[in-house]
Amino acid sequence: MQLSIQNLSKTYSNGVQALNNVSLTIPKGMFGLLGPNGAGKSTLMRTIATLQDADSGSIMLDDINVMENPQAIRERLGYLPQDFGLYPKISAEVMLDHIAQMKGVGNKSERKELVASLLEKVNLYNHRKKALGTYSGGMRQRFGIAQALAGNPNLIIVDEPTAGLDPTERNRFYNLLSEIGENTIVILSTHIVEDVSTLCSNMAIICNGEVLMDGKPADGLSQLQHNIFAKIIKKDELETYKQNYKVISTKLKEGNLALRVEAESNPGEGFEHVEPNLEDVYFSHISKKVDPITL
Repeated sequence: MQLSIQNLSKTYSNGVQALNNVSLTIPKGMFGLLGPNGAGKSTLMRTIATLQDADSGSIMLDDINVMENPQAIRERLGYLPQDFGLYPKISAEVMLDHIAQMKGVGNKSERKELVASLLEKVNLYNHRKKALGTYSGGMRQRFGIAQALAGNPNLIIVDEPTAGLDPTERNRFYNLLSEIGENTIVILSTHIVEDVSTLCSNMAIICNGEVLMDGKPADGLSQLQHNIFAKIIKKDELETYKQNYKVISTKLKEGNLALRVEAESNPGEGFEHVEPNLEDVYFSHISKKVDPITL
């Protein structure tokens, strides 16, 4: 099972090109789609989910042409958008039963069993009678995954799922997504590098509607193995260093800046070689299109 995206392009009526000739092959498992806000991630997710049309290109889920047969993909799709509405006064149990019915689970006893199983899976069974409006952010996200899983989908799309979650809820969400990804194509669209480094065996980086990197996280790390150097500088020295080096990230540390640069050899001047991380891979590619320091 795989999702094949070929030469996908989309330009909105205001002239913004959200997707520019995007091609990706996404196998079964967790696939991370990294990019800054406005990179085109949500446009790509909505296009795959048949919520909007592309100007050109194709999307295939195995032998199903997504753009020519949207209903077929909807029957196999679970989707958790970045913002999804809930009826605040309805309980999780009632709402999920309604969603399961809309997804074609017509038998009442079968639906009851499915709802109980899904709520158990996302650790919400003990809260099934509570109104959705009383749920915390993490509980809402877990309910979102439950509704996405209804109907046993072959493809699941989750858009910025961990934004706003506390560390405990994020870990729960990681575990849940990892379990789901064992037998399903799961596309995780995010701007949080930790999400991808924790969960995904394959990834792509997108910026300004273009794919800048596509492969395994380990491959990206390997390419930067000898090329990342770090140094502590004063904040007012940053502009000078940006003029002289390829600065890919900075972090404030005790009033100074921890600077990381990419170079083919040690620049000297107090720089030390450091092991690259996935954040370095991300910023290295993003810097080809935008100044990562201003993101």
